[in-house]
Amino acid sequence: MPIEIVCKIKFAEEDAKPKEKEAGDEQSLLGAAPGATAPRDLATFASTSTLHGLGRACGPGPHGLRRTLWALALLTSLAAFLYQAAGLARGYLTRPHLVAMDPAAPAPVAGFPAVTLCNINRFRHSALSDADIFHLANLTGLPPKDRDGHRAAGLRYPEPDMVDILNRTGHQLADMLKSCNFSGHHCSASNFSVVYTRYGKCYTFNADPQSPLPSRAGGMGSGLEIMLDIQQEEYLPIWRETNETSFEAGIRVQIHSQEEPPYIHQLGFGVSPGFQTFVSCQEQRLTYLPQPWGNCRAESELREPELQGYSAYSVSACRLRCEKEAVLQRCHCRMVHMPDSLGGGSEGPCFCPTPCNLTRYGKEISMVKIPNRGSARYLARKYNRNETYIRENFLVLDVFFEALTSEAVEQRAAYGLSALLGDLGGQMGLFIGASVLTLLEILDYIYEVSWDRLKRVWRRPKTPLRTSAGGISTLGLQELKEQSPCPGRGCAEGGGASSLLPNHHHPHGPPGGLFEDFAC
Repeated sequence: MPIEIVCKIKFAEEDAKPKEKEAGDEQSLLGAAPGATAPRDLATFASTSTLHGLGRACGPGPHGLRRTLWALALLTSLAAFLYQAAGLARGYLTRPHLVAMDPAAPAPVAGFPAVTLCNINRFRHSALSDADIFHLANLTGLPPKDRDGHRAAGLRYPEPDMVDILNRTGHQLADMLKSCNFSGHHCSASNFSVVYTRYGKCYTFNADPQSPLPSRAGGMGSGLEIMLDIQQEEYLPIWRETNETSFEAGIRVQIHSQEEPPYIHQLGFGVSPGFQTFVSCQEQRLTYLPQPWGNCRAESELREPELQGYSAYSVSACRLRCEKEAVLQRCHCRMVHMPDSLGGGSEGPCFCPTPCNLTRYGKEISMVKIPNRGSARYLARKYNRNETYIRENFLVLDVFFEALTSEAVEQRAAYGLSALLGDLGGQMGLFIGASVLTLLEILDYIYEVSWDRLKRVWRRPKTPLRTSAGGISTLGLQELKEQSPCPGRGCAEGGGASSLLPNHHHPHGPPGGLFEDFAC
């Protein structure tokens, strides 16, 4: 059976210090690293934490009713703070926004918008040839006919050129325009540019984005004033109704920026013959929010290649591109007013986001009846028409700025990150008296405890063979054999013991100041 020998050794005071130093170097004998500090316990941390109520609920001291009430108060305040914080976070994630409207200061000069106008009748009846009627039968509803005026089943005509047909059969502005003035200066059909829309051949005034015409004053007489003859005698007769059949008489007008193509069949307004129509405009500069508050096309995306066939991105240009791609997939062709690019169509729905910055023009429309009795006779003599023709075909359009001021309409975030942090800080201070530094204190304590636990797991100490406590050393029998200079039985009896354990009965022992007692 194993035998343990207990030795009690007392050293002199002057020899204790070097012994302690040697023991500090021998970690295996002490079983713990020198200088190691244990982490703070929860009570110590709670007593020094800046979190209100934590020291009274978890700090050092006896447990009782008072501490229980403090713990309940702390938990209730923490629950109230978390509830309020969750509500604030939900409100922030909804990304609320508001619209701010700010009138700008009057400017001495304002850029006049582009004005596009189209006759509602796309083709002049007198200008259509037999081949034109044959090719346009699905649009006009007119029956094809041969040279004798009878419908023939075997009619053959060359392939149509739609651009040529529209240019040749559409209403000519030189014939429709009877008078034109811009800011007191005379203008003519040469100041208009030809543009193609769903209404065929149309005309745009002030279409050049590089050199837009300026308007130097607001009110009537400072904008565009034109008199038009809509030529109702050239309107197509209705043989049968089609999707393109129109029962109206007059023109369609759209006021837009120079960078935006006309989308007049949806964004235009009608002007009727027999009336003078006043259109008071005001420039509006709109600013929308990008993601995550809105779905506008951000500025960074504008650096990508623009839409094919257009110099700048706009909702109208995007819609026209979508229409072109739909027609392209269906019949591998395009209509004249669509962009001249036959690329591959895109699959799925076409999405046209609003640009984050755009310019549009608000309109106020009013009208009066023309002509009066005196002017009807004068206009009939001037243009060699009768008074009935004047009343049924003539109209006046007056487009002008209400004032040389623009209106800025801007979307703004109603609840941003700074507001969220301020509200969270207020709720933290109200309920638990905490701040960001308090959170750092808690995280630091969690890190300290976790790191100590991990070090204990990774560096688990081995069971020491010798332990020392208060001058008592415990030695196993096996250790005695290993340290003996005579491990074999050939040694003299007692030789090993005498070499390990000095004989305290030796007559020539150490002086009295060094060893007071030595016993085994």
